Amino acid sequence: MKVLLLALILVPLLGGLALFIRPIEDTHRRNSFVMILCSLVSLGALALLLRLRSGVPQVYMLAEIFGEDFSLALHVDGLSAVFVAIVAVLWPITDLYAFEYMQHDHAQNRFFAFFTMTYGVVIGIATAANLFTMYLFYEMLTLCTLPLVMHEMDGVAKSAGLKYLIYSMSGAALAFVSMMILSGYGGLAFRAGGSLDRGLAAGHEALLYVGFLLGFFGFGVKAAVFPFHAWLPSAGVAPTPVTALLHAVAVVNAGIFAILRLQYFGYGAAFLAGSFAQNVMLAVTAFTIVFGSTMALRMQHLKRRLAYSTVSNLSYMLLGAALCSGAGLTAAILHMIAHSALKIALFFCAGALLCRTEELPQGVQEYVFQYTGYAKKTPAIFAVFTIASLGLIGVPPLCGFASKWAIAQAAAAQATPLAITGAAALAVSAFLTGMYLLSVILEGYFPPHGFDDSGLEELTDPGPRMTSALWMCAALGLALIAFMPMLQNILSAYTAGLM
Repeated sequence: MKVLLLALILVPLLGGLALFIRPIEDTHRRNSFVMILCSLVSLGALALLLRLRSGVPQVYMLAEIFGEDFSLALHVDGLSAVFVAIVAVLWPITDLYAFEYMQHDHAQNRFFAFFTMTYGVVIGIATAANLFTMYLFYEMLTLCTLPLVMHEMDGVAKSAGLKYLIYSMSGAALAFVSMMILSGYGGLAFRAGGSLDRGLAAGHEALLYVGFLLGFFGFGVKAAVFPFHAWLPSAGVAPTPVTALLHAVAVVNAGIFAILRLQYFGYGAAFLAGSFAQNVMLAVTAFTIVFGSTMALRMQHLKRRLAYSTVSNLSYMLLGAALCSGAGLTAAILHMIAHSALKIALFFCAGALLCRTEELPQGVQEYVFQYTGYAKKTPAIFAVFTIASLGLIGVPPLCGFASKWAIAQAAAAQATPLAITGAAALAVSAFLTGMYLLSVILEGYFPPHGFDDSGLEELTDPGPRMTSALWMCAALGLALIAFMPMLQNILSAYTAGLM
């Protein structure tokens, strides 16, 4: 198990580094190398999960740096399994999509090198056994994804990269302070129910609540918590495989994952329940939910609209976590799963439209109002966009409905004013989500009477690799309908042991 865990981290890290140092100029050979490497990692990750047993996970110590607390250690538990499964399924699909999307782009070796290294770093975050190990991989994630955000290397991309770096470094500083505070009152090892020593904590509750909030906002930078969300829409200047990676799979889910670890395995949900720290979490996440959806409705640029949609949906998960209950945590994890599959499909569709409109006389089309009548010419893109949109809106029985309903039920069951406010925010956001996603669908399928499509002769669906990736994401979203009840039961049993 230890060797397999290390391999899942080191193989993509070293493989990506090798591609960066010794570029492969032949496109077919490079794509084959990347796909084989990432597929092997995904298969290894899924094999690892099949070996996962219930009970206390075994910790594999790699190196002690400053004692046991500040050591490099790995393990796999139920929360790790969810994150690892998400990336293991979606990463090879994203690679397949990227091969076609990037085929005429520059610096492809650099792109795929950092893209591949990011996979190993994300596995490291997911399998970290203590806060120190997770923090190190979390900072490596910033370094690996920064070149991807800045891929175009023009003024706009550099500006977006600088914003991403400043936000990430600021968040890292806050998270570091939180980690230091926790280390003095119980340790950094992840333990079900929290590692905080309640005896040592007695009389220091206010300091610890503040320490937790520093970590919440610090790790919350990557989870796009208001007011630290602005980097996410700006990062949309990156190629679509990157924005899909950032907004659905790796970076934002890493932010959510880190907060869940800090809350339920560090400070402890029981310690935070009823405190002003919990109230701040509930208030901020409820506001971010409505804010993100409102901003998405205002955006005509499709990728920025989807980015603000992500801002909102990430706080759905954090709202569930903020309830400090097993039902809330279960709902948060369910929405992480559903959102990952649905949002990556939406970004893939947006990227496919960008790719296909490059060949039009009028140039690249990026805005919603420019997609009038496009569904007839790009049926696959709009079919997948429609399936994913309905899922994200929460239309029964699609997977987005199950996860949103679980969050609303958990909030209503708590019946505090802020929890009820959070449930109301979900309802408002669901309505706004319908407006900003259905408007794209209506624009594509129902052009005005007498619409002239003479300028769209060259417009078609993308090639087989991108189209296959689109349909695989749509199929995954539909398949989750059948698995959501089972996942909810499994997660409920798991989270009950964390309270």
